[in-house]
Amino acid sequence: MSMNHGTSWPTTTRFLIAISSFSLYFAAISTRAAEPVELQPVALQMLRNDSVFDELKLSGEEKQKVQAVLDRVDGDWWRSRNQQDAQRIATVAQLTTQVKSELKEILSEESLSRFQQLERQALGIRMFLTDEVASSLGLSAVTVQKMATIAQETTAKVAEIRRRAQSGESTELLDAEQKTLAKKEQVAIVELLTKGQKNRIGELTGAPFPLAQLQRNLPRAPELTQAPEQWLQGTPASLAALRGKVVAVHFYAYQCINCQRNLPHYSAWHKDYADQGLVVIGIQTPETSSERDSKLVAAAATKESIKYPVLMDAASENWKQWGTTMWPSVYLIDRQGYIRAWWQGEMNWQGNPGEKQMRGYLETLLKEKS
Repeated sequence: MSMNHGTSWPTTTRFLIAISSFSLYFAAISTRAAEPVELQPVALQMLRNDSVFDELKLSGEEKQKVQAVLDRVDGDWWRSRNQQDAQRIATVAQLTTQVKSELKEILSEESLSRFQQLERQALGIRMFLTDEVASSLGLSAVTVQKMATIAQETTAKVAEIRRRAQSGESTELLDAEQKTLAKKEQVAIVELLTKGQKNRIGELTGAPFPLAQLQRNLPRAPELTQAPEQWLQGTPASLAALRGKVVAVHFYAYQCINCQRNLPHYSAWHKDYADQGLVVIGIQTPETSSERDSKLVAAAATKESIKYPVLMDAASENWKQWGTTMWPSVYLIDRQGYIRAWWQGEMNWQGNPGEKQMRGYLETLLKEKS
């Protein structure tokens, strides 16, 4: 069972940039290296945050245009997390290129230049693997390949750390180990730069921006596919209409035992936080033939004392739209409609304190004003 959430942003200095934390979503492939390295799609991630818009000095109209661009790519970006590596890389790279191309038509030259600086800061030490930075600094193909090899070795070790984390090893020790790996990668890559190249880093990154304070780096949640008669109980709702509220959307199948064990947690969230602005929505996506019978699903909801709205997803339209792959799954959405955390599987599986962790995220989101 696993919990997923937006990764933290790196802390930056003017000349030596700390490596970005490792994300589940990547893009921006370096074509100069013989073996491409996946990089965080920071161009997509940063634009979720009002403080970035403020840093770019965007007008209200420009913000709306940028948001429209993001709305066109978010669904494909979110679902790409389930694709095979090669396809995922291609998808996210294409979406990143699309967004950057449209930004050129929206942002002023000054705003676009600053955005590029923020993108490099967010990429951290791996910015040297991008064609743009490598060309600007005059890095040779041999040097870029050496950097790529270092990055690939780090990525492989981080993947092993993640596997160990899922096996129950101490997260504190594993976090410390990952930070050590990141520092070693930074030192090793910087050693490949000449003095002149190091002196130009500040020029490429510009004034430091507090990336670590950014809260959002995931897409907006896909809108619900629905018809009024599909709501088994509760008032039909769209996520757009629920902006301003925190929303927990969970997918389940009523005969699934793991789902049944999660249901009391969702009901408790509804009871404890509804008056603070939380809306819980259950989406019943059938796994068995009997789970396609809306009467049986409604009866099960009554038996489980579910008081919040339940949407019948008989054709699995929402399941596909959200890229859900496991019963049960739950997603936490903030007041602006952005996905901030999600959990796949039984939250308290084998003593895992998953429900407690998700409550912590909920309480954080409820305290946010917008």
